[in-house]
Amino acid sequence: MTYQKTLKQSKLVLLSCLVIGVGTLTSCESARKQAHPQVLTQTKPVIYQVFTRLFGNKNTNNKVWGTLEENGVGKFNDFTDVALTEIKALGVSHVWYTGVLHHGVIADYSKFGISHDDPDIVKGRAGSPYAIKDYYNVNPDLAINPKNRLNEFVSLIKRTHQHDMKVIIDIVPNHIARNYKSLSNPQGVSDFGANDDTSLEYAKNNNFYYVVGEDFKVPESLNDYQTLGGDKHILADGQFLESPAKWTGNGSRKAQPHFNDWYETVKVNYGVKPDGSYDFPSLPKGYEKLGYEAHFDFWQNKDLPDSWYKFRDITLYWVDKGVDGFRYDMAEMVPVEFWSFLNSSIKVKNPDAFILAEVYNPSLYRPFIQLGKMDYLYDKVDFYDTLKAIMQGKQDAKTLFTSFEKSSDISEHMLHFLENHDEQRIASPEFAGDGNKGKPAMVVSSLISAAPNLLYFGQELGEDGSEDAGFGKPSRTSIFDYIGVPAHQRWMNKGKFDGGLLTEKEQILRTFYSRLLNLSHDSIFADGAFSPLEIKQEEKKSSLLAFTRFNEKQSYIVINQFDTSEAKLEVSISKKLITQWQLNNGQYTLVDALSGDTNALIVKNGQGLIKLNIPALGSLVYKVRKNNE
Repeated sequence: MTYQKTLKQSKLVLLSCLVIGVGTLTSCESARKQAHPQVLTQTKPVIYQVFTRLFGNKNTNNKVWGTLEENGVGKFNDFTDVALTEIKALGVSHVWYTGVLHHGVIADYSKFGISHDDPDIVKGRAGSPYAIKDYYNVNPDLAINPKNRLNEFVSLIKRTHQHDMKVIIDIVPNHIARNYKSLSNPQGVSDFGANDDTSLEYAKNNNFYYVVGEDFKVPESLNDYQTLGGDKHILADGQFLESPAKWTGNGSRKAQPHFNDWYETVKVNYGVKPDGSYDFPSLPKGYEKLGYEAHFDFWQNKDLPDSWYKFRDITLYWVDKGVDGFRYDMAEMVPVEFWSFLNSSIKVKNPDAFILAEVYNPSLYRPFIQLGKMDYLYDKVDFYDTLKAIMQGKQDAKTLFTSFEKSSDISEHMLHFLENHDEQRIASPEFAGDGNKGKPAMVVSSLISAAPNLLYFGQELGEDGSEDAGFGKPSRTSIFDYIGVPAHQRWMNKGKFDGGLLTEKEQILRTFYSRLLNLSHDSIFADGAFSPLEIKQEEKKSSLLAFTRFNEKQSYIVINQFDTSEAKLEVSISKKLITQWQLNNGQYTLVDALSGDTNALIVKNGQGLIKLNIPALGSLVYKVRKNNE
C-alpha cells in the first residue's frame, strides 16, 4: 500500500479538521487514513495489561521482601475461563501478559535443571521481567509444574483465543539478563554471546560489547540498600563473575556500572559501532511510503549482524506458539532499520500481528511507524503527561488539544494509557489520590481519537499501589517482588472472579470502565471526525473539556469535568457543525451513553446550544438523536 498524498499534505488536511468549520467530513476521514500507508482496523483495540505473576495471587501476607512461599505467586492456570470471561466483559480485545518470558528469579528451580540466579544481579526477589534469561521458555514461577511450564503457557494462549481475545507478550531486544542461559534453544540455535570474540570491544557479529581487559564489578549500593533486604543467600556476596565485563543495558560502558544503571542486564549489539556509525545497510529514500512487503524484500540476501537474526527467530518462534503480537521494551534504543527487518518478517508470517513499541522521543515517532513498521507507539511524552498534569490540577484542560495536535497525523498509531507497570497508580497519593480522578481522563483517552487504549489491571478498581514490597516502592505496583494486589484480590474473591469482596466504590468504578471501554468499540470513535467544542461559563473554569466525534450518520458530544466540584455550563455547537450534522432549527434529544440520562440540544438560527450541570469528576457522552430516530 502506498501514499495517495504525501505525509505533509495529509497532516495539513487533518490538522484543518481540528478547527470547527474547516474542512469537510470526507477530507477529515481520508486524511487520517492517508497519513500513513498502514491503514489499521476500523474498531480500535482495547489492551488489558496484566502482570501475570500477580494476577492470580490470593496470598494477602505482603511481607516486605517476602519470599514466594511467604507472599505467594499467581500462575498461568489462574486465568480460568471465568476470569477470562470477566476480562472480556470489560471490552478487552487483547491481553498483554507481562512478565511471561523466563527472567532471573531467586527461587530455587535447580531440580528442573535451571541454574541459580545471583541476587547481586537480580532486582528484587522475584526479578525484573525485562532481564530475560531464556527467550525460548517462560518463567517457572508461573507454572503449576515448572517442568511443563511452556505447555501451560501455550494452554493459556489457547484459552485466551477461545474467549475471542488476542495475546501479546514482551520482547526486550535492547538488552538481556547478564546471566543469560537458555535451556530451551531449538536445535541449531546458539546462546547470545556464545560465538563472540571477547578480545574486541566491538565486532559486527558479536552479540555484546565488551570492556576489554576488565572484569565486571557489582555496583556499589545506594541509600543503605541491601540485597534481598539483608536476608542471607549463598550467592549474595557482592560479586558476579564476568570476564571481560560487558556494556550494561542502558549503554554504560563501565566495568562497574552505577547502581541506578540497568546493571542486571547487558546491551545487545545490532551493528552500531561504538562511535555511533552503522555496520549495516540503510533503507533507501522512499521506503517510508512502502508497506511491510517491500521492506521484507529489501532485507533479503543482506549481510546483517547476528543479533538481528537471533531476535527474528525468537519472535517467529512465539508466533508459531500462537502469540498474536509483541510489546517492545525501550524500542528507541535499537536502530530503526532493525525494526524494519524484524517487523516485516513478523508481518509476512502474520499480517494481523499486533506490534507495540515503547518510544518516548517524539522525533522518532514517525520514523518508527513509517520506516520501522510499528503499528503503535506509547503516547506518553505529550498526551499522557498532559493528562496527568490536568488530573493533578496543574494545567488547564484545554492544553490537551494542543498536545493532541502534535501527533494528530499519526493518532491512530499512538497508544493511550493512564497506568502501566512503569507509571504511578492514579489512586496513589503521589499521583491523584483517588481512582475516580481517572474517570474523565479515561473518557478523553478512550474517545478522542482512533488511538487504541490500554487498561492496567487493578486500574478499573482504583488500586493504589501502596504496598512496600521490597525493591519496588509504593505508588507503582511492584514488578520486582512477590506481592499481593489488594483491590484486585477483592475482585478476584479467592478465584471466583465475581467482585464479591469489592467495596461499593470499587464496584461502581469497574462498571464505569466496562461501559466506557465497550462504548469505545463503536466505529465512530475510530473513524469519525473530531472537533473541539466551546464551553461557556460565568466563571472561567480550567477543568472543563468538550469535543465531538461524528460522521454522516451520527454524532457524539463528549463533555468532561476534571475538578472535584459540580459545574453549571453551556456548550456551543457552531453553525458549520450543525450544517454538517444536517440539523434544522428545533430541539433534539441527547442520550448519555454512559448513564442513559437525557438532555436537549437546542438549535436556533443554525447555532446549537446545550445547557447542563456536570457533576464532580463527571463525563457525559451524549449521542445526538435526530427527530426521525
